[in-house]
Amino acid sequence: MLMSDWLSELMEIMSESDAGQDALNEFLFGISDEPSNRPEDADRNPIDAAGGQIPDILPILPLRGVVVYPHTGVPLTIGQQRSIRLVDDVVIGDRLVGLVASLDPELDSPGPGDLYKVGTVATVHRLFRAPDGTIRLLVQGLSRFRLGEFVEQEPYLKAHIIPYPEAEAGEGLEVEALARNVRGQFGRIAELVASIPQEIIQSVLALEDPLQIVYTIANLQRMELQDAQRLLELDQVSEKLHMLNSILTHEVEVLEIGQKIQNEARSEIEKMQRDYFLREQMKAIQRELGEQDEQAVEVEEFRKKIAGAAMPPEALEQAERELDRLARLSTASAEYGVIRTYLDWLVTLPWGIVTPDNLDIAHARQVLDDDHYGLEDVKERLLEFLAVRKLRLERKDERESDISEDLIRKEREGVILCFAGPPGVGKTSLGRSIARALGREFVRISLGGVRDEAEIRGHRRTYIGALPGRILQALRRAKSRNPVFMLDEVDKLGTDFRGDPASALLEVLDPEQNVEFRDHYLEVAFDLSQVMFITTANTLEPIPGPLRDRMEIIMISSYTESDKVEIAKGYLVPRQLRENGLRKREVAFKDAAILKLIRSYTREAGVRNLERQIGAVCRKIVTQIAEGKVQKVQVTPKLVQEFLGRPRYFHTDEVAARTALPGVATGLSWTPVGGEVLFIEATCMPGNKGFQLTGSLGEVMQESAKAALSYVRANAEALGLKSDFFEQSDFHLHVPAGAQPKDGPSAGVTIATALVSLVSGMPVRADVGMTGEITLRGQVLPVGGIKEKVLAAHRAGLKSVILPARNEGDLDELPDDARKDLNFIFVETMTEVLDSAFVVKKGATGKSKDGRNPGKKSASKKQPPQKESN
Repeated sequence: MLMSDWLSELMEIMSESDAGQDALNEFLFGISDEPSNRPEDADRNPIDAAGGQIPDILPILPLRGVVVYPHTGVPLTIGQQRSIRLVDDVVIGDRLVGLVASLDPELDSPGPGDLYKVGTVATVHRLFRAPDGTIRLLVQGLSRFRLGEFVEQEPYLKAHIIPYPEAEAGEGLEVEALARNVRGQFGRIAELVASIPQEIIQSVLALEDPLQIVYTIANLQRMELQDAQRLLELDQVSEKLHMLNSILTHEVEVLEIGQKIQNEARSEIEKMQRDYFLREQMKAIQRELGEQDEQAVEVEEFRKKIAGAAMPPEALEQAERELDRLARLSTASAEYGVIRTYLDWLVTLPWGIVTPDNLDIAHARQVLDDDHYGLEDVKERLLEFLAVRKLRLERKDERESDISEDLIRKEREGVILCFAGPPGVGKTSLGRSIARALGREFVRISLGGVRDEAEIRGHRRTYIGALPGRILQALRRAKSRNPVFMLDEVDKLGTDFRGDPASALLEVLDPEQNVEFRDHYLEVAFDLSQVMFITTANTLEPIPGPLRDRMEIIMISSYTESDKVEIAKGYLVPRQLRENGLRKREVAFKDAAILKLIRSYTREAGVRNLERQIGAVCRKIVTQIAEGKVQKVQVTPKLVQEFLGRPRYFHTDEVAARTALPGVATGLSWTPVGGEVLFIEATCMPGNKGFQLTGSLGEVMQESAKAALSYVRANAEALGLKSDFFEQSDFHLHVPAGAQPKDGPSAGVTIATALVSLVSGMPVRADVGMTGEITLRGQVLPVGGIKEKVLAAHRAGLKSVILPARNEGDLDELPDDARKDLNFIFVETMTEVLDSAFVVKKGATGKSKDGRNPGKKSASKKQPPQKESN
């Protein structure tokens, strides 16, 4: 029971007996010997604890959740029938009763074993019968006792009691100090709890007897039942004071923290009320002066912006509805800021702002050629787009007379392209060039690592801090609804529990749907049909099929050596000269020096590393010029090696060194960063037909290797190999580098060639690369990535490339210099591969020493590529 509740109940009972404050103080701190003025209490004077005799056997009244102390008065409410009968019998007699706390406060009818062993003898001071049948009485504690043997349990408990007198308090300094500290702590509690009457506080603080102080304050203080009972059972007054002091200290801390929290909350409420009153007063003053208030001005500004935003009907209706809500809200409302932000987004989006296209095809061609070397496919696609736009505008009147207005309105004006290719070939920079050629705004967002669907569609306004998605944010920055919009790294999108952003892009990149793109934040349709979307990717495999189907894919292949030389001369060297503070007359790069950089210090599909190496050379030159050592430098291959150190890559020498021994064949592979030359090594040792595969090979490549071995073993006699060689040997196939994962079927012919080379002892030609899938019957099936693989062979300095016959059509995409420098050999069977792969072949195959079949035609350097045939 709280202290305030305890005192309220006590005052109510005392008032029923016509007792005033004096009577209350007398009851709390000592019993008067004067008889009661009430007629019914005339013969019920309480027994004086000092002089009266306490019987050996007393009725025992179990208490629930409360402990009564000697020298204190406590109000009790009795409701059980046996307790009511006990009280009725007690008030008729000597009014003495034993009060003992129950071990379990929830127990309705505790027995002898359910009570604590120490209690308090008390006298019933006053009694009041309530209308609900309960009895409310005031009891006065007299002295402690211990429970003895119970003599009766019905109709109520009676037991022998053993007096348990208090120990002498003593007059030591410690007791006095503890008593003062307890009174001080109680005074602090009284300050924090305003419901305690001031008269009671003064009476408690005036007490001198240490034991009286302990019991009086403990009677008024809230505490746990176990602590209250322990305080009663302690013998020494000093121990009682120590325990009570700890309880009061904890209570003071709790009350102070609670008061601090209340004060902070009250201050915040008072501040809000003060701000509200000040705003209302300001509005009243502004009305008196004939001025508009800030809210009215802001609403009027929004109204003007909405009128000039050229919104479609749906967005206009939504904006006006939200503006009406804003006008009715108080500026102090949390909803006010949410609506204001929403309206700000609505009025700042480019609903009707369209950038006119520059349809001069010659200008567009010039811009693209100035910014990028090569990339003819992309340039032609843009020029086609411009030509279509130009023709449609010129013939608009004729078209309107031929088709209905609905069909004209539904005609698609945007374009959705996907530039796919290895890093460093200029995919992202192409977007800027296209925007410059068209005269449109350019915006770019990177999708790499995006995992949340809300990044595309935005968050709903119900969330705190909600914003539109990246699509509308970028359009707001562009201030145009038909910009060139680049979605970079679309193949790096992720998926997790927050949604699938790739699926959210389906609506954005679908010309049939994006005319009414709905962001979760705006909840109104925005027309994206005039946006020119350009996405970029290194590889198409991670892009979901439905998303890939919505885009027109333009493959951008690796650069050849001649391309890189021209790009370096026209773009990279001038840019690095500017960035490093060099003048054109101070540095001159020879073509041979650039070729040295390409071949010996970079091996990539793009030109990023090439530009870094050019920058490194320029910085070396800057250092020398700054030190006054030179004034003008002509960069030669020798100077490149002096500046950059030992070459990192070797051109044809590496291939020749790797294939000098039998059992090594040169394959061609495709990777997301361009084509690569792949060396397949085979070796054998005495054993029993074992076959081990290493080099981080995937399942498909492992199966291809097993198929190649089966073909070689099955056709050993036809290939001129010893048939018993496989019975006595274990084979080990390794594909460096071992840390790089590899997979796919296109290494089948290379693996078979390496195995035949190992068993026959004949080395594979150093200038030949090959690719193709092999079957168990020795057929060579077509594979993908031919363009990248051939360009990798060209970069590595190979002279001949063995390809599946059905891949002949893929050579149309190759640049002219690669087609001119390489000899293409088209094959349908593994026999044709072997006839073209070896330096010297034993047996009746009719091969010459240069490794070519005299009866076979190949695609030479001087002729266009054609299929090889017998």
